Amino acid sequence: MPDIPVVYVLNGPNLNLLGTREPEIYGHATLADVQALCEAAAEGATVVFRQTNHEGELIDWVQEAQTSASALVLNPAAYGHTSIALLDALKALTIPVVECHLSNPMAREAFRHTSYVSLAATGIVSGFGAQSYDLAVKAALRLVQERRSAATV
Repeated sequence: MPDIPVVYVLNGPNLNLLGTREPEIYGHATLADVQALCEAAAEGATVVFRQTNHEGELIDWVQEAQTSASALVLNPAAYGHTSIALLDALKALTIPVVECHLSNPMAREAFRHTSYVSLAATGIVSGFGAQSYDLAVKAALRLVQERRSAATV
């Protein structure tokens, strides 16, 4: 694990459309705005920020995080409700995983109430718009700090 924490912030399908896609649900912040928010929340930690519309690429990045990251913040978007392959990749991780959503899936359509990602996540932050990412990055770094402190005892 690197001395300076590395937080992977991975984003699933359609999040490249933030700011224009259903702003009444997802807000007006763009993905670039969210990235800047994550980098500010990291307070000196390294943020690796990525977005893809392709399930296999997202899984590849999750697998990469096992050896390259201290923690993972993941907004799986629709893949959270559909991808057992993503769940399997997450279950192989030994680093903290924080599931992150702009909206509150439990307040939306019934099919969004099931998240396979939640089965492997250390914690979940949802419903705070772009601020969900700020909270998720801070939570992920806190989990890294706690694990490092426990390892030195």
